[in-house]
Amino acid sequence: MKPNRHLFLFSISALALAWTACSAPSGSDGPPPMQITSYDAKTFFETTTYFGASFSSDEQRLLLSSDSSGIFNVYSQPFAGGEAERLTDSTTDARFAVSWFPSDDRFLFSGDEGGNELNHLYVRESDGTVKDLTPGEKVRAGFLGWSGDRTHFWVQTNERDDRFSDVYRYSATDYKRELVFQNNDAWSIGPISRDGRWIALGRTLTNADSDIFLWDARSPKKPPKQVTPGEGEISHAAYVFTPDSKQLVYATNEHGEFTQAWTYDVASGERKVLIEADWDVLFVGYSETGRYRVSAVNDDGRTVLTILDTSSGQPLALPELPEGELIGANFSRSETKLAFYINSDTSPSNLHVVELEGGAHRQLTRSLNPAIDQAHLVEATVERYKSFDDLEVPGILYKPHQAAASSKVPALVWVHGGPGGQSRRGYNAAIQHLVNHGYAVFAVNNRGSSGYGKTFFHMDDRKHGDVDLKDCIWARRYLESLDWVDGSKVGIIGGSYGGYMVAAALAFEPEAFDVGIDIFGVTNWLRTLKSMPAWWGPQRDAIYAELGDPFEEEERLRRISPLFHASNIVKPLLVVQGANDPRVLQAESDELVAAVESNGVPVEYVLFPDEGHGFRNRVNRITASDKYVEFLSKHLKGEATPSTD
Repeated sequence: MKPNRHLFLFSISALALAWTACSAPSGSDGPPPMQITSYDAKTFFETTTYFGASFSSDEQRLLLSSDSSGIFNVYSQPFAGGEAERLTDSTTDARFAVSWFPSDDRFLFSGDEGGNELNHLYVRESDGTVKDLTPGEKVRAGFLGWSGDRTHFWVQTNERDDRFSDVYRYSATDYKRELVFQNNDAWSIGPISRDGRWIALGRTLTNADSDIFLWDARSPKKPPKQVTPGEGEISHAAYVFTPDSKQLVYATNEHGEFTQAWTYDVASGERKVLIEADWDVLFVGYSETGRYRVSAVNDDGRTVLTILDTSSGQPLALPELPEGELIGANFSRSETKLAFYINSDTSPSNLHVVELEGGAHRQLTRSLNPAIDQAHLVEATVERYKSFDDLEVPGILYKPHQAAASSKVPALVWVHGGPGGQSRRGYNAAIQHLVNHGYAVFAVNNRGSSGYGKTFFHMDDRKHGDVDLKDCIWARRYLESLDWVDGSKVGIIGGSYGGYMVAAALAFEPEAFDVGIDIFGVTNWLRTLKSMPAWWGPQRDAIYAELGDPFEEEERLRRISPLFHASNIVKPLLVVQGANDPRVLQAESDELVAAVESNGVPVEYVLFPDEGHGFRNRVNRITASDKYVEFLSKHLKGEATPSTD
């Protein structure tokens, strides 16, 4: 139940170094441009993605997800190093690791069909057989955690009513289950205390106002108790219960621009600040006994993680590690071993482990394709520019190695998903592929983006297709000011909400950009908002508060929907769509493409029959990224075919 600001959840991350600047980086100073190799998309996407690190009962293996087979499957990685063992063998649908069982080789994993987001929870038995623990054609389920004694685990599922998620407790031995909490009031299900007594529930009123309630399993007939202040527009969300089940750690922006972590004592009702910073607190977690507390803040789009030894009050001393962001830290139950990932601008996430007794450190994965020279990849910088009203807008800028005042390059304004998403630092194969082929990429965090305070976040409410679009147009003007950018060749690219911004730019400001690439983008807000899946119920009011109610504000939503203004589009457009997308229906893209074709404007369409909202299949990621370069080479660079030298 973390703050959900990525409402359409196709946020394509961007990368950056730690420094920020308002001035334009110079292209005329420094050494001459590096001569680099151009790699195709296949080479970039043969890089492997890893995440997850559940310790086995003997603490000798880690359960993780990897797309090394071409699609995500579950693997067992030896803690001591060596080859990972593939445990699931899907060739069509992604499968994601959840958790080892506490005393044997069974494990839980999740997956949907074709990207339809109807995830089920599965168990693989020790003999290799698989059982669906949440069967049903329209069921959407999720794992909620283990009981403190590891005899049970909790699962949420909407099988009773597809609008609401109920909570079930499953036996860890025979999977017999019982209904623990029946959700009849559109609650968002949050964390459960380890003793099983408390369930944190969320209630969203608007995108600026949400509260936390506690339900007591010892008094199941009593209504949930509100534990956060109810006055004014304040956003709250639950992080975790402390290991002793005595306190709830929660997020609140009541006390300033940024989200802080506070504790609520379930016995006394006392609230205390736990973590405050000049940026949003992203998460808080604990090791088995609570000796170690893991937390992170979103520092200008960069994750800064802290591991606190609560026994001493000091940060945990770690051995010297490679450069990059430390993410995804997880302790073994004995609290003697630690697993985490390190991600950087030029290196995808790699799994590392540390033995706390003695400090031995090992890197267990090598995710970057060895065919790529890491020196040919680009480290990014955080830049800020003034928009139309002098508001300072942040963005993450990627400068190709070959760019210079004497060798100007075309550029792209990259718009993240959401609304309310954020382009963040970290490795991104699609962006690096574009930059490698000579395109500057500026990943803007236009007003309405998360991570820069609640005032900035709400600046685009009910102003979509207006002030946020102007921020993107002024990003182009910023790019034009750089002496190494060809200001006559600037396009716009984005996915989901970012795809909407692409279509909006071409429809509402037809001359603002030279080309557009719309990836899973919204074109008709009326249809998108009316067709949200039933299980979006708890978030629907917040989305309507930000964008508008399609049943009451049809005229305004029609006005900001590019599909109804597609006759204005005069610049070349590439559209990418997943046929199984439950958020942005295929009809959105079908109709936009047809409308642009009727204008006599170049438009290309890539439809993936086995994708939903975003890419899970490596082959499709390769196809799409190669298409981006091919399309841009023809319509932005003006070349017949992309350069391969």
